[in-house]
Amino acid sequence: MLEFEQKLRLLGYQNIVGVDEVGRGCLFGPVVAACVILPENYNIEGINDSKKLSKKIREELYKKLVNETIYSISIVSNEVIDEINILNASKKAMINAINEVNKQIKIDYVLIDAVKLDINIPSESIIKGDQKSASIAAASIIAKVYRDRLIEEYDKIYLYYDLASNKGYPTKKHLEGLEKYGITPLHRLSYEPVRRFRKK
Repeated sequence: MLEFEQKLRLLGYQNIVGVDEVGRGCLFGPVVAACVILPENYNIEGINDSKKLSKKIREELYKKLVNETIYSISIVSNEVIDEINILNASKKAMINAINEVNKQIKIDYVLIDAVKLDINIPSESIIKGDQKSASIAAASIIAKVYRDRLIEEYDKIYLYYDLASNKGYPTKKHLEGLEKYGITPLHRLSYEPVRRFRKK
């Protein structure tokens, strides 16, 4: 999980960040990105793609990471997703997160999960990067835990969509809620399942 980071350090890069986003496939809520710089020789035990970890382990790693790393979190709303599409919104969230970390410490290199970003910093896009790079995996954990907590709070407001369980993804209960109660201000109107219920 540190192969990319170690190779880059041998090439002279020091401040290496990983960036990832969560929530692209959701019908509800924002997309969230995180950017993280792990200290050199950081103990990465347990760090992996956030989707492969239990909630308990993710929460434990999140606490560790936010206390021991330099990081930032960026949120792009459902309105912006509808305006510029989810791919561009995801890129916007990632770039915003990178810029925030770059204000704290000058970034030398960016490791990105899957997509290419138009940034003025040397970077590499890694397919399934959250499974191959500890820095990207750390970003995926921070972004997922932060977004999950946010959606769990929204679940207390929007009661009929089972958001605490599905986190905004199109599960049976979520679609049943849309069918019966319609859309909320936080649903993504550009997504087909939501558009379908919008017409009712």
